[in-house]
Amino acid sequence: MTYVDCHFHQSERFASMLRLVAKSLCLQCQGVRALINIRPCATLSSAENRHTVEALYELSVDIRKIRQLKGWVLCRDPAYVTEAASLLKDMGASGPVVARVLELHPEAVLCSPEQMQVQRELWTSVCPNQRELVGIIEKFPASFFTSSSHHDNQRNNIAYFQSLHLNKRIVAKLMASAPQSFSRPVGQNEEMVLTLQRAYLELGGEETNMKIWLQKLLTQNPFVLLKPPEALRHNFLFLRDKGFTTAELLRLLSKLRGFVTELNPDSMRRTLAYSQHTMGCSEPQLRDIVIECPALLYYSEAILAERFEGLRRAGISMAQITETPTILELTIQIVSYRIQRLRASGYDVKTGSLEALNGTKKDFEKSYGRLQLRRERPLFNPVAPLKCDD
Repeated sequence: MTYVDCHFHQSERFASMLRLVAKSLCLQCQGVRALINIRPCATLSSAENRHTVEALYELSVDIRKIRQLKGWVLCRDPAYVTEAASLLKDMGASGPVVARVLELHPEAVLCSPEQMQVQRELWTSVCPNQRELVGIIEKFPASFFTSSSHHDNQRNNIAYFQSLHLNKRIVAKLMASAPQSFSRPVGQNEEMVLTLQRAYLELGGEETNMKIWLQKLLTQNPFVLLKPPEALRHNFLFLRDKGFTTAELLRLLSKLRGFVTELNPDSMRRTLAYSQHTMGCSEPQLRDIVIECPALLYYSEAILAERFEGLRRAGISMAQITETPTILELTIQIVSYRIQRLRASGYDVKTGSLEALNGTKKDFEKSYGRLQLRRERPLFNPVAPLKCDD
């Protein structure tokens, strides 16, 4: 090969290498440009509102979550993302709180600024503290961002519940946890409240205590307002036919609060029959047990069967259960855990009272603490001579 041929081939190889390098650099540049342009809206659906997606992105909202759960919101026009965020921030909400609200309830951006302002005025009338109101909105955003067609009903219901002398905090809690009851005509709520008040008085309740009783009832179960008044009457008639006295019915109503409207005669008949058969008690004994543990009225047969069997496997006798029936309100997992802890402290539930493992978590911890203290404290023998210095 001549010098010229050799030089030519070297030049060709060099040119080929330059082309490969150039191609590689070009691909790298394209990749860099692609990375720079990557954003959640890069895969924007043709049906989505680009302005909505961009505004949510700027607020650090997880758009993927909205697409998975409520993607239809992103397709609506008009949307008021900036206005919703400004309203919340003006009330004291931080950026992360705004993002959480819009992720949890993206429908908020479909409310017009006029609707949002009306809602703010309505809620401020029962919760003037802006910080507390932001806390409510964070937990119950759907209750705040609602349709404009319900504003009159909301206003009338607020006035009605305030006329019952319920404090503003209770009314705000009702609006937050059961917004449907404020969206419907006030007459429906009046009918249910009157039914509850009438039942309370007919069963021997004192009128001076009725406001406090009603307040507790509505706080514990605000959805009682959405139940038909007939349900309450039918349940009381059934329980009266089962032999419960007026005084016992009042105790049940006070213990069950609004949950008495969740029951129905057929389900109560089945659970009572199953409980009586399983515990082998008489009807009067069963009524006493129900008064102490109203859960027997609303637990299904399957739940009761699981709990009776679990207690039996733990070595607890039926006599112990009938003596402390509220043990049936605890799941088997909770009972097993508490039995293990008590056993470690030297307490045998097979021979002792079930009160040691009964009650709320706070009640149990108190009982457990007393057992520990008793175990660690040295016994004092009053007959033994005292040691003293000569």
